[in-house]
Amino acid sequence: MTETLTADELQKLSLQIKQWGAELGFDAVGITDTDLSEAEDRLFQWLASGSHGEMAYMARHGTKRSRPAELESGTVRVISVRMDYLPESMEDLQLTLDDPEKAFISRYALGRDYHKVLRNRLKKLQQLIQQAMPESRNRLYVDSAPVLEKPLAEKAGLGWIGKHTNLINKQSGSWFFLGEIYTTIPLPIDRPASDHCGRCQACLEICPTQAITAPYQLDARRCISYLTIELKGSIPESFRAAMGNRIYGCDDCQQVCPWNRFARLTGEQDFLARHHLDSGGLITFFEWDEATFLNRTEGSAIRRIGYQRWQRNLAVALGNAPTSDAVVQALSVRLDQASPMVREHIVWALNRHRNQPATD
Repeated sequence: MTETLTADELQKLSLQIKQWGAELGFDAVGITDTDLSEAEDRLFQWLASGSHGEMAYMARHGTKRSRPAELESGTVRVISVRMDYLPESMEDLQLTLDDPEKAFISRYALGRDYHKVLRNRLKKLQQLIQQAMPESRNRLYVDSAPVLEKPLAEKAGLGWIGKHTNLINKQSGSWFFLGEIYTTIPLPIDRPASDHCGRCQACLEICPTQAITAPYQLDARRCISYLTIELKGSIPESFRAAMGNRIYGCDDCQQVCPWNRFARLTGEQDFLARHHLDSGGLITFFEWDEATFLNRTEGSAIRRIGYQRWQRNLAVALGNAPTSDAVVQALSVRLDQASPMVREHIVWALNRHRNQPATD
């Protein structure tokens, strides 16, 4: 039984779990206890402010999100894992963002849906732990339940939560995914990561919509990732111009973070771009019909927003693109067949170009 293991045996098992994790392709594995009282206070303050917008799921489960044993009875430790995903150099990434005729997609979503990749690897790690400790209970999570993954990862030593509210690792930057295993095994815990943001405010200053309202405070309702992915209806006009060519998510706060000079390119083929999603043109993507969209985003996190939001986001980006006959034509062709929500954004985009001279 787990409670009969000696401290030396638990330490040995901890090292074995980390070795298994490395062999499975995880870039780091850390272990922490389940005390998230400070993170719970911050979560409830954030929810009370309404900063979560339409993400009702953030408030739906009460304290289960911040008290692991309420979600999975008997949990005493959380095994947190990290997998790097940066698919291209920061310079190449910036070239796409700087080209207003190209579509910019957050780099985490260019390849295979990370939920599937991490879940498959975590499942193997879970099985190895279960074989080593048959009487233990182990449950894995990859954004699949109410879990405070960033505070857990911070306590497990994988990085600190930066001023942009993303996790940062001193040696690897912030381009990585997280996953967890809740376990009943009382493993030794790792030292929490300390904050190394210092006086830097680059992420606050770069945010196109000023969504980072203060250090360590994010108003999701202003965030381009929220506006392009989570928001189901119309994008507020006050944010549309600031979106630029960002059609799915936004990486600005990561791009500007000085710690990301240490970021390493991923060795995971599943995270590399598919169907030219890293460099495709706005018009090309806007001209996809729904069948093409579903085909080209099969197995991708992008598919979750659906075709209507894809079109909505592209209409906004085309409204921000340089005026040209091709842009106006692409928008005009879609106008009559678009849904009311998409049509609203197309009309906005066409009005942006109405008094501008065409460039081709």
